[in-house]
Amino acid sequence: MATRSTLQTGPIRAPELEGGVGWLNAPGPLSLAALRGKVVLLDFWTYCCINCMHVIPDLKALEAKYPNELIVIGVHSAKFTNEKDTNSIRQAIARYDIQHPVVNDANFAIWNAYAVRAWPTLTLITPDGYVASQYSGEGHYAALDRDIAAIIAEAKRKGTLKPGTLETALEPFKEPDRPLRFPGKVHADAASRRVFIADTGHHRVVVAGFDGMVLDTIGSGAPGARNGPYSFAEFRHPQGLALDGDFLYVADTGNHLIRRVNLKTKEVETVAGTGKNERGAQMGLGTSIGLSSPWDLAIHERTLFIAMAGAHQIWQYNLDTGTIGWYAGAGGEGRRDGAPEVALFAQPSGLATDGKRLYVADSEISAIRAIDLADGNVTTLAGGDLFDFGDVNGKGENARFQHPLGVAVAERRLYVADSYNHKIRAIDLRSRFVSNLIGSGKPGLQNDIPALFHEPGGVSFADGKLFVADTNNHVTRVVEFEPTRVSLFPLDKLAAPTPVKRKADALPNEEQVGVPAQRLAPGAGEIIVDVKLPPGFKYAPGAEQRYFVSIEAGTEGFTVPAKAMAITGEKLRFPVTIPYAVTADGMGAFDVVASVTYCKEGNEGFCAVTTYRFHVPFIGRAKGGIKRLALQKQIPAPTSPAP
Repeated sequence: MATRSTLQTGPIRAPELEGGVGWLNAPGPLSLAALRGKVVLLDFWTYCCINCMHVIPDLKALEAKYPNELIVIGVHSAKFTNEKDTNSIRQAIARYDIQHPVVNDANFAIWNAYAVRAWPTLTLITPDGYVASQYSGEGHYAALDRDIAAIIAEAKRKGTLKPGTLETALEPFKEPDRPLRFPGKVHADAASRRVFIADTGHHRVVVAGFDGMVLDTIGSGAPGARNGPYSFAEFRHPQGLALDGDFLYVADTGNHLIRRVNLKTKEVETVAGTGKNERGAQMGLGTSIGLSSPWDLAIHERTLFIAMAGAHQIWQYNLDTGTIGWYAGAGGEGRRDGAPEVALFAQPSGLATDGKRLYVADSEISAIRAIDLADGNVTTLAGGDLFDFGDVNGKGENARFQHPLGVAVAERRLYVADSYNHKIRAIDLRSRFVSNLIGSGKPGLQNDIPALFHEPGGVSFADGKLFVADTNNHVTRVVEFEPTRVSLFPLDKLAAPTPVKRKADALPNEEQVGVPAQRLAPGAGEIIVDVKLPPGFKYAPGAEQRYFVSIEAGTEGFTVPAKAMAITGEKLRFPVTIPYAVTADGMGAFDVVASVTYCKEGNEGFCAVTTYRFHVPFIGRAKGGIKRLALQKQIPAPTSPAP
């Protein structure tokens, strides 16, 4: 899946960025000639690809580390027909919060010029316009970081580096912030007459009655991974949902976690995953095993099945023992039927079960698979292969889908969210015949028949109706039968999450630094705060440096001695050690704010002030808890004198 760097033995001039059919997040077409003096990183991607999604956080981290030396350009070379449309790419940019320039390489002109063979491929170009290295697959952050640092050092030596930022023109998200944003999955439960919606773009889960009355929102709306009460808990791009009595399980895709929501106590906890994107076939206690983009969930008896999209496998979680591990799929990406240990999947993204078989929307091969729950044997119910896709009705393997993401089963029928065909399709489970149920094949929002959908990602059947997460329309739809009609699912009084308000004690131009949720061992502990000055700078003579601790309202069981809560002084230097105490049942969050005034050595007229606010959610836990928390930040060198 991934290859090592192909560092060149001789200089190879980087081909120009010619042949794109449109540019996004940029005021116009960009050229390498105009970017001379910068390190350029080309990210060849396609927005359906799970490995490409995994690379996005790495790109953001590199952009933050090298803000004045590195320019990232996304080269979107589409796999699927639907992905060639510039507006579809624009939607994906909004969904994944991509802020660097992207060129629509719909005709593979740039792809071919760089001899790319896989998604994603990352190509580094030196400030004087030569290819330095190329990587395919994910997981290359450390190597890219090393290469970029080496390129910058060499360019400084040669005098070819020209630091500075690139003018961008971020794509405006044309829709206002609606109550739902890119909802990915929906789960309807007839017994409790409730609908659970993964409000993916708002990092939360919405609970409503069948009448559309909103009962609860689970999650603060801020991306993160903290556990606790509904309003305090955080998710990151949640997708699949499954209900087990009073417990709702959530595929917390962006965090690589499985979360459990207690619907009675209204608390969220993590039951599986380490928070790191990891692959493996081992079986163990849920929170000790790394996951890779769990995308959908389904429950049969006491087993929670997981579509592990990033690992191209199906996993299982025991609801009674809390153990998790592999169930089916050898781990390679492709289509191969057979026993669970030899079968291949390709980014499985939707699950449903009728108690005898587990049905899988196998998105990257545009096929629907079935797993016999008696022996684990995998078969292809309908559809094609890695590059066999389309919009064709027919029996079994003669039918064609385009990147289906969701399935639901009812009354000997399997309903399929045929996402990139903007349709809901139906498969007769007796004959395996695939037919159109609803949708014209064109993107849009229309209830009148023929109805229009826009990349629907999830379906759920309950009470004789089909509930649809109509992802790019930012709504949930309801399909009723005899006669067939489509309507919007009303969500009474649901609003988009309230933006996080600026803290009352915020300092001018402070930068927010998110810290993963911490397990703090009960008792006394230390926080080590280290803010490192940029090379060639010193603390400003006579200026006061400062830090203070701010404990979030509602936090319990966490204290800092009064004399250590805030310190200001000319002699204060980082790192500093802040003592604290936490109880076994402590829970909440605190901020540590550090503000530094510094000047360039030999030029005390060139000074700057930098302030970081470290936001730390925590829970007091004896098992696995820490007593020493390190918070560290390197200040980048200022590019101009402070005003």
